[in-house]
Amino acid sequence: MAKRDIISVLDMKDDMPELVDLAIKLKKERGHHGDPLKGKTLAMIFEKPSTRTRISFDVAISELGGHALYIEATKMQMGHGETVEDTAHVMSRFVHGIMYRAFNYKVMDRLGENASVPVISGLDDLEHPCQALADMVTIKEKKGGFRGKKLVYLGDGNNVCNSLLYACAIMGMDMVACCPATRMPNAEIMLNASRIADANGSKIIASHEPKEACKDADVLYTDTWISMGDDTPLEEAVRIFHDYQINSELLSIAKPDCIVMHCLPAHRGQEITAEVMDGPQSVVFDEAENRLHAQKAVLYTVMKD
Repeated sequence: MAKRDIISVLDMKDDMPELVDLAIKLKKERGHHGDPLKGKTLAMIFEKPSTRTRISFDVAISELGGHALYIEATKMQMGHGETVEDTAHVMSRFVHGIMYRAFNYKVMDRLGENASVPVISGLDDLEHPCQALADMVTIKEKKGGFRGKKLVYLGDGNNVCNSLLYACAIMGMDMVACCPATRMPNAEIMLNASRIADANGSKIIASHEPKEACKDADVLYTDTWISMGDDTPLEEAVRIFHDYQINSELLSIAKPDCIVMHCLPAHRGQEITAEVMDGPQSVVFDEAENRLHAQKAVLYTVMKD
């Protein structure tokens, strides 16, 4: 069987509903699903710091019977004389899968193209596919489904926003990317997601008006205003994104049962207020937990015999 990478949300286009359901099933069966990945080793390469990605992948492979190997990118030869291609070939002889948290999606693609074992993105500067899968798991748990539902993303049109565009389009959920004109998501991804959404009976919309966008929202979603590697001064970010903060005023415009999501880490008082994040409509920590179960679904799918 040909190896399968999960580098973009599009790599889950044909079976994302099944992956969501598998994650929910594995969550319910936690501790009682055997060890389907017994003897398997997952190499985890980190160029960026991580809390949720590192812990969730480590625990996920362990609970499925396998083993995780943590590797700091600065402590390996890739990028310090050895090519990405050579690294991919060598690591493929040692391990059964590679999770890579990268600065550059082009390097992620090169690793995937040259590895003979599955490569899973733990985030790069273009997408964050496993986060998007966990988000879809959370929405299905809280809302029961996706059809007729509306997600509004507020803030920086970054990798998380890009992946949500694809995920919502694939699942048939409406999404509004509400971002400042200078910080919109990737234009090609917006176009591709719109085409997928059209085929699935949903809509992808761009907006620069938070109050208008939040009307009838089922989900309000945000992320940090300054991503890792972004050198925008905080004062400038506050000026750009001030109106896009999820606060009680914007939440009151959405549906009464609207849920609030954030991929974390959160900067309370910037992109989201503490009042909302700790409030009854926040599902932020359930969403964080679901990283574990989404990761399990991905690992099981791409690494099982």
